[in-house]
Amino acid sequence: MADHQEDEDLKLALQMSMQYNPPEPKRSKPIEETGSGSQLRGSSGESPEAKSRRLQREIMAAAAEKRMMVFPKSPPAQAKPRALALASPIAVGNEAVKIGEAMRSCDGDGSSGNELSPEESNQLFTMVFGNEVSKSVLAQWTNQGIRFSPDPETTIGLVQHEGGPCGVLAALQAFVLKYLLYVPDDIGKASPSLGVWTLSNRHVSSNSFSSVPEDVKTRALVRSMCEILFMCGNNNRAVIASFSNSEKSIINPKDEAMASGLPIESASDLQKILRFETFTTKSNALSKLEGTITAFQSRMGALLFLISALLSRGLDTVQTDRDDPNLPLVTAPFGHASQEIVNMLLCGEAVPNVFDGRMDLGGGMFLKGISKNVEVGFLTLLESLNFCKVGQNLKCPKWPIWVIGSESHYTVLFALDPSVQEENELELREAQIRRAFDARDQSGGGGFISVEAFHQVIQETNIRLPTDKLNDICATGFIVWSELWQVILELDRNLGGIKDSTGMMGKKVFDIYHFNGIAKSDINGGGQAMAVEGGTVPMQRPRLTKLNVSVPPKWTPEEYMSCAMPTSSEKDSEVNQPKPVQHAPLVDCIRTRWSRATCSWIGDPPSIV
Repeated sequence: MADHQEDEDLKLALQMSMQYNPPEPKRSKPIEETGSGSQLRGSSGESPEAKSRRLQREIMAAAAEKRMMVFPKSPPAQAKPRALALASPIAVGNEAVKIGEAMRSCDGDGSSGNELSPEESNQLFTMVFGNEVSKSVLAQWTNQGIRFSPDPETTIGLVQHEGGPCGVLAALQAFVLKYLLYVPDDIGKASPSLGVWTLSNRHVSSNSFSSVPEDVKTRALVRSMCEILFMCGNNNRAVIASFSNSEKSIINPKDEAMASGLPIESASDLQKILRFETFTTKSNALSKLEGTITAFQSRMGALLFLISALLSRGLDTVQTDRDDPNLPLVTAPFGHASQEIVNMLLCGEAVPNVFDGRMDLGGGMFLKGISKNVEVGFLTLLESLNFCKVGQNLKCPKWPIWVIGSESHYTVLFALDPSVQEENELELREAQIRRAFDARDQSGGGGFISVEAFHQVIQETNIRLPTDKLNDICATGFIVWSELWQVILELDRNLGGIKDSTGMMGKKVFDIYHFNGIAKSDINGGGQAMAVEGGTVPMQRPRLTKLNVSVPPKWTPEEYMSCAMPTSSEKDSEVNQPKPVQHAPLVDCIRTRWSRATCSWIGDPPSIV
């Protein structure tokens, strides 16, 4: 009877060993447990024939089980030893890789993913939220999914239900627009170095924002997430985080707004539910993102994507990027995304500043800015208030799409026509001079340089100032950009200036769009509300505003005003009648990119708060 049972077990083991996705193996009962003294190993009552038969069965069964261990499609979770877990997130570019890192799966294995150690979870949680974080801030970041607006007029925009994660959503929104406007699937393989795109093939046109199919939007979202994660991983890898199956996904906005309880209140909570996989090929990462997109649409989707970006970058590398690694990435007390988060999602590095390159403070101290050109850019109201200086890397991205920063919120500005980025001769000249000036500006964005540095600038840019002008501008011992720019505007082009007697070069007129995904930013202050059980929540109505932008020639203000007055023959021409000029804080942001631009729009002013 025992021999018959063993034959059945062996047959089952061999059959399962030939399957690609086998079930759990059924093991034979240990011979010691059969209760028969004649079958015990080493028993003196075992005949040579029985012993040979038993050993043959054991060898074949062991071989079958070994085959099953080598080729499982979905190995049981308990078979994954903790020794394979990452001791510390991989810092991309490090030559030395720890044994645990080398053994970790690179492109996923179909399992539930790897766990963070308690130490890693504590490092991640503290890096994001700090040592003391309020429940209100945690609620903001654990109740925000990555989902498109349900309103037809803003259907291509990501909707924001809570304050705080707007920096993550705005950066992701900028890349989504890149794929919808300029890199649709049918031309995605065109060489970006050649700047090849076909506007007729884009998914969005100026009058059909509501016509984009859901699958197209989802595909653009997935491709955007993949690009950002690989960019954070130095284009070598992407880490995709997920939550364990025990964590329910809440996708309904009403349920999300009314959700009670916090799924994450501490590092230990994060360690319990967070899983992640590492991918080294974009095709595999795209497949994973497509298969788990509902997780990013769930109530913790924005936080999940931020964690994925941080792990892709490597926690230790993120801390190295920063000027002050002791501050949390989510700023207190309101829980806003820091500039470091936005910069990491735009350029792959968690640097805190928006100027180009890095600033030498002396004594071996540096402030870190944006080190390379970017796909989508960044403009900020703070520059118009002289609190910072956005460099050319962020100000002039490859595509005419910008994240807009205010004191407390992030939105998105974009154009449908790439020609708004094209620079004429005067703009190229301005950019050249400005770049040389900024390279020697050690004021932290204050916009002034020393006399010695100024002489280097004019030599490098071939500016030949008359002696009296040179003495006047150097009289105070330092040179302010605004004063230098005024001198260059008045300096003839043959002397290195940009004064244009014809007055035609530099004039631009174009349309641009602004998207704000949060309802609170409406002109009415979010006062509109809809009734739900147990109370009211603000109506979620993201806003898309079309602006007409007019950029005058780069003359002095006096020359512009004198030439802007219409002649008697022009007064009756509707074509030459200027549109009424309107103002909002967004216009100040636009003017940091296009100097002295004027804007007009229909309806309420666009809001950036």
